[in-house]
Amino acid sequence: MTPRELIGVAEVPGAQPLRLFRRGDDFMIVLDRNELMSTRMHGSEVALGTMACDRLAGHAAPHLLIGGYGMGFTLRAVLGRLAADARVTVVELVPGIIAWARGPMAAVTDGCLDDPRVTLTMGDVAATMRQSAAMFDAILLDVDNGPDGLTRPENDGIYTKHGLADAHRALRPGGVLAVWSASPDPAFTRRMERAGFAVETVRVRARENGKGAAHVIWFAAKR
Repeated sequence: MTPRELIGVAEVPGAQPLRLFRRGDDFMIVLDRNELMSTRMHGSEVALGTMACDRLAGHAAPHLLIGGYGMGFTLRAVLGRLAADARVTVVELVPGIIAWARGPMAAVTDGCLDDPRVTLTMGDVAATMRQSAAMFDAILLDVDNGPDGLTRPENDGIYTKHGLADAHRALRPGGVLAVWSASPDPAFTRRMERAGFAVETVRVRARENGKGAAHVIWFAAKR
């Protein structure tokens, strides 16, 4: 079996560091003992992007906010669906993630961060939503393994009624909030509905070939 090689460590503000491993041609980002993402299983991250774009029919020159670059699969999926007049703002908290994207994972990144439609902002996506008003046609969140602050405790606020209210205000009329999760959470569905969203829960497979674990994406349309 090919051994797993530690490539780098990235500090996360107020939380445990992330580690990047490589095994052969595959990369994995790990938090403690949790594998957060990998190049082997990214089907649901791609679905987060493509299915969100599918729900923006009729939105002229849409502006999307992506919270968490990760390995860039969602960003690349979005860019593959959007026209030249679209805009995508990517907010990433961890500088090391972007350093990996431009360094050892440059072949995977495939230049997506340099696309003229993309603006990269280093910071907290919760603050971006809080400071925005009717700015985005879609907000795509993949910053934890679900609606709780796994990556860092401060992320809990994103999934509360106050965080959802911030997301609601940041969306334009008819905008969509899409949230990725490793597993279902009925209580979170109810919170989204109480926050003024029409919620659709979709199960998607971890692998693009339709295999692997079943993940969940909430697509919540602003009423």
